[in-house]
Amino acid sequence: MTDRSLQEKVVIVTGAGSGIGAASCHAFAGAGASVVCAGRTLDSVQGTAAAIGHEGGNAHAVQTDVSDDDSVGSLVNATIDRFGRLDVLFNNAGISPSGRITDIEVTDWEECLDINLKGVFLASRRAIPHMRSRGGVILNTAGTYGLRPSSGKAAYAAAKAGVINLTRSIALDYARDNLRCNVICPGFVDTPLNKTLSGPERDAFLERSQPLPGVIQAEDVAQLALWLASDAARMITGQVFIIDGGQQAGIFSP
Repeated sequence: MTDRSLQEKVVIVTGAGSGIGAASCHAFAGAGASVVCAGRTLDSVQGTAAAIGHEGGNAHAVQTDVSDDDSVGSLVNATIDRFGRLDVLFNNAGISPSGRITDIEVTDWEECLDINLKGVFLASRRAIPHMRSRGGVILNTAGTYGLRPSSGKAAYAAAKAGVINLTRSIALDYARDNLRCNVICPGFVDTPLNKTLSGPERDAFLERSQPLPGVIQAEDVAQLALWLASDAARMITGQVFIIDGGQQAGIFSP
């Protein structure tokens, strides 16, 4: 049966050029939404939009730097100009630098927080005024390191922890505007962001740390995002959704 859970809805996805963002664009379009694919690299987001168009969906690409307020404002304005409304914002863009705080450069720290945390603030701030009249949904990608950090990921863990509480703040502040906001925390997902860990090394890591066998795919996360954006989740807001194969459940001894 064809999923039309987002029929006539308009969705913005940031970080739409690959990975979770691209998979989510396809999922939203497949559910009947018009999708704006946003990202820093124009060729990548145009590729996502073109692939959706070939599948019979409706998608539009906009080059966007989520750390820049003017760029984010242009993204939201372009969406309203083209489609006349905005129903769902998926703040998915992110980077994942490594390093302890004594090792990472200040510029790298600032870039990580600008994209991963400030970007969520800027996009939400621009989108909410267009959602308040009819309600809407904001989804944010954090990560399990936002809940429990790993060594050598100080900037990323700090930014993603901020995203989690920013999500809760948005949920509380705009609930009476019928606006919902939730956060998705993926574990290790097979995406370009995690390309440095692959092959036997990746398999060994998952074998010792992830209770459920297999590798989480971007499409798995996209299906969770699709459900949270739909009316099936209409009474859910301010919540953290973990999709990590059971890693956060407790101490795992394979």
